Amino acid sequence: MSTPVIGVLALQGDVREHLIALASADAIAREVRRPEELAEVDALVIPGGESTTMSKLALLFGLMEPMRERVRAGMPVYGTCAGMIMLADKILDGRDDQETVGGIDMTVRRNAFGRQNESFESGIAFEGMEQPVHGVFIRAPWVEEVGAGVRVLAELPAADGPDSRIVAVRQGNLLATSFHPELTGDHRVHEYFVRMVEDAAH
Repeated sequence: MSTPVIGVLALQGDVREHLIALASADAIAREVRRPEELAEVDALVIPGGESTTMSKLALLFGLMEPMRERVRAGMPVYGTCAGMIMLADKILDGRDDQETVGGIDMTVRRNAFGRQNESFESGIAFEGMEQPVHGVFIRAPWVEEVGAGVRVLAELPAADGPDSRIVAVRQGNLLATSFHPELTGDHRVHEYFVRMVEDAAH
């Protein structure tokens, strides 16, 4: 295919960093705020930010249902942090009226790693990558459970015991991470997503 055009949902959150990371991964990156802009992209990134605010703005701007339709039609989407919550079929500790785009058969717990002042960074073993990915966790969610069709790409050892926390998953053309690779200068996860977009076009 020609160079993929990937939108970044630009309602709230760290939009600029994703635009830079996608451009570094050899994609054409565009901001998406309206349904007509969504219709012009091959794929979408839903950035980190505040998931309840993002959900409300997506409804206000008339983007929620078009995003759901594109996901059902097979459009690749990558969600980071709040974007992971937006791609979850089920949320724990969310607002009762909080809506998601959905598409990944997983249950995600909001703010699972703690508040802003408990943010941290960690190297993460990511499936298919030789060197660990540098992850930044800011009020990050984790995945409590996944359905049979979901592939776990990365886990983080729990600080308080032997269990691991799921922090990266993929289901079909949908990718989600708890952490923010766009904040690190390590663009391998974005390169992974661009390859997903290219494969989906074939």
